[in-house]
Amino acid sequence: MPLPAWQASEDDIAAILGARHLDPFAVLGPHTVPAGQVIRALVPGADTVEICTRDGEAVARMTMRHPDGFFEALCPQCPYTLHAQNRDGDWRFDDPFSFPPVLGPLDDHLLVEGTHRALYQRLGAHLAVLEGVAGVQFAVWAPQASRVSVVGDFNAWDGRRHPMRKRVDSGLWEIFAPGIGEGVVYKYEIRATDGVVQPLRADPVGFAAELRPSTASVVARTDTLAWNDSPWLERRGESDKRRQPISIYEVHLGSWRRAADGGFLDYDAIADALLAYVADMGFTHLELLPINEHPLDDSWGYQPVGLFAPTCRFGSPAGFARLVDRAHDMGIGVILDWVPAHFPTDAHGLARFDGAPLYEYADPRRGFHPDWQTAIYDFGRREVANFLAASALYWLDRFHIDGLRVDAVASMLYLDYSRRAGEWLPNEDGSRENRDAVGFLRRVNTLTHGLHPGTMMIAEESTSWPGVSHPVEAGGLGFGFKWNMGWMNDTLAYIALDPAYRRWHHDRMTFGLMYAFSENFVLPLSHDEVVHGKGTILGRIPGDVWQRAATGRAYYGFMWGHPGKKLLFMGQEFGQIREWNFSHGLDWHLLEDPLHRGVQSCVRDLNRLHRDVPALHWHDCDKHGFAWLVVDDQEQSVFAWLRYGAAGDPPVAVICNFTPVPRRDYRIGLPFAGHWNEVLNTDASVYGGSGLGNLGTVIATDQPSHGQPASAVMLLPPLATVYLLYDPG
Repeated sequence: MPLPAWQASEDDIAAILGARHLDPFAVLGPHTVPAGQVIRALVPGADTVEICTRDGEAVARMTMRHPDGFFEALCPQCPYTLHAQNRDGDWRFDDPFSFPPVLGPLDDHLLVEGTHRALYQRLGAHLAVLEGVAGVQFAVWAPQASRVSVVGDFNAWDGRRHPMRKRVDSGLWEIFAPGIGEGVVYKYEIRATDGVVQPLRADPVGFAAELRPSTASVVARTDTLAWNDSPWLERRGESDKRRQPISIYEVHLGSWRRAADGGFLDYDAIADALLAYVADMGFTHLELLPINEHPLDDSWGYQPVGLFAPTCRFGSPAGFARLVDRAHDMGIGVILDWVPAHFPTDAHGLARFDGAPLYEYADPRRGFHPDWQTAIYDFGRREVANFLAASALYWLDRFHIDGLRVDAVASMLYLDYSRRAGEWLPNEDGSRENRDAVGFLRRVNTLTHGLHPGTMMIAEESTSWPGVSHPVEAGGLGFGFKWNMGWMNDTLAYIALDPAYRRWHHDRMTFGLMYAFSENFVLPLSHDEVVHGKGTILGRIPGDVWQRAATGRAYYGFMWGHPGKKLLFMGQEFGQIREWNFSHGLDWHLLEDPLHRGVQSCVRDLNRLHRDVPALHWHDCDKHGFAWLVVDDQEQSVFAWLRYGAAGDPPVAVICNFTPVPRRDYRIGLPFAGHWNEVLNTDASVYGGSGLGNLGTVIATDQPSHGQPASAVMLLPPLATVYLLYDPG
């Protein structure tokens, strides 16, 4: 006997029950038919299902078409709920297939065009009220999938219950799931075009996640975070960072300090201790190794899966926001490490997301990174570039982050990065530049600087690519700053030498000034320099304990007096000796030793001078603020130079002696006769030094020297840096 026209076909029912129907919304939910309105529902485990008004009045009993829970019935048109029963009880729920789409044609257009600036406001999981019903709207991009379902505890991880509506024009999938809320755990179940169901995927735009080793996403709100930092943001937007004192404290939140039981501190406890310490030490900015959700602690966050989720290792997104807000209240900027260069191939992540290459280049000669065994984003695909740009903007928009340090930029710029001949795919003209990545970086930098004036985009770029920190309109990549990796490598190699041999490597300390103003540089002594057998800053210096500490203080004095913004990885400010271990806190007990306290005090005073003396920061990024005084005294390993501020600011002379021999009666040329105050001497006894110096003042006379109209005779302490500030009064 043929079925009535309003009833679902057996093929449709089988496809729905097998979770392979190409358009579940064409079958399930309410549909207008010649006989009136038919409602179909999949309710596994139910013996009976009634259609009720929103007030609970039953209007129709549904017919069970299949014992696995397929029901349908004709009923009057009205907003409805469903009432299901079985031998164990009953439950009422709103039908997810009764609600309209949550996305629109503009979302499709902007995603395909690659210009959806508010992408994170539309994709992911968002608490919403639709037609008076509270729930969560889910949306994900999976254009090559034949079916996508959202699954979680709320539907017994059953991919048949919440299959999503596909938006054919864009490859977006969406659904409104009524009756669930914040804290719900979920993933996406994706059937590829070949019919194979993929491993359950975390949400690429998820705002929170479970604690590893669990890998599901968690519904969370980040649009209602409480902020009290509007004065900070206003000041930030008005400042030229090139002219500002910037001294960055780089921190891995999981190992700066641990709880008494060895576990992680949460964001609030971290804020209590860390921010007070950063403020006391005088650092202007806190830079965090990636806090994006990541599955493996050993990656330090550099293999992230959740580009929109603060890791739950330390608490909730709201907890992270409180940390940033408190930092701003204390006058501390917050920079995040951000990783668009590669992503891990974990089964729950982005690799082959919908059963085929999607976020990554399809050709492994471009889409797989041999060093890190990770995938590489397809920067030429507009939707992927849009996704990454949205991540950058998200941290600035929602969490008021003051800057992003972009990791491994060099690996993005070159198609042959870390590849042998035959392992990489050149451009059609044979060139090796990744033009897709160049365009992506320029766009992200243009967006972030345009939408969030005063924020910093900082490149970790280890080659001589021209114009990394030059404006896009001038042909540059558009970053605000670039890490000076050459300076770092040269100077660390120098201090690792025995003082007797430093004379033969004098140029390692001077060469950086040949290109110091070609970019807006940050001088980094980062986490990468204190792991994998490299030792620590003090640990690589030869000599006894006193000489190590003295050389370290002199080196920091050299660094803080050198043009460029400053960055120091945690622990190096007090002379950590043991290499950094991400699974343990720093060796704070070292501060019981006066030498380590002395190194810490020296860094604190360097930060104070860097902040308070304009000559030490105003011209960090241009040649007008620097002049050599002594560049060629390799026999005595002495370096000296002048730093200038804006017009009217007193200059500073920086003099370094990198041998353990005091240099008495050393003449230094100076631009003005008169008093020059010894405002810092890294050999001072208060720092654990020998206490040699110039009794606080050097008097210059009108005797020319070193190309200057005046000069002074002074004592250069052993293994020390001295700052002389001109006193015009």
